[in-house]
Amino acid sequence: MGDHADIDRQVRTYILVFVSLMALTIITVTISRFHLPVPAAVTVALIVACIKGGLVASYFMHLISERKLIYWVLGFTVACFFAVLLLPLWTHFDPILNH
Repeated sequence: MGDHADIDRQVRTYILVFVSLMALTIITVTISRFHLPVPAAVTVALIVACIKGGLVASYFMHLISERKLIYWVLGFTVACFFAVLLLPLWTHFDPILNH
């Protein structure tokens, strides 16, 4: 009977995550109807997307129960992602390229 209770708990967790993802999708659509300024809209959209991505990665990809190594790899990936995002700013303010 222990296995049945464990499966029920996992199914409840997946359903809760699914409902959370649907709620966040509804929030995203609702916020898009407010016609916010572009920087605010992008900020809110990215925050909601990060939360949704975190839920998917944690529960559906089972990263929530992984060892510390996976978090180091994930952190390195995020750092590289931000480095790639910031690369255009670095070239924009480079005095050699903007003479």
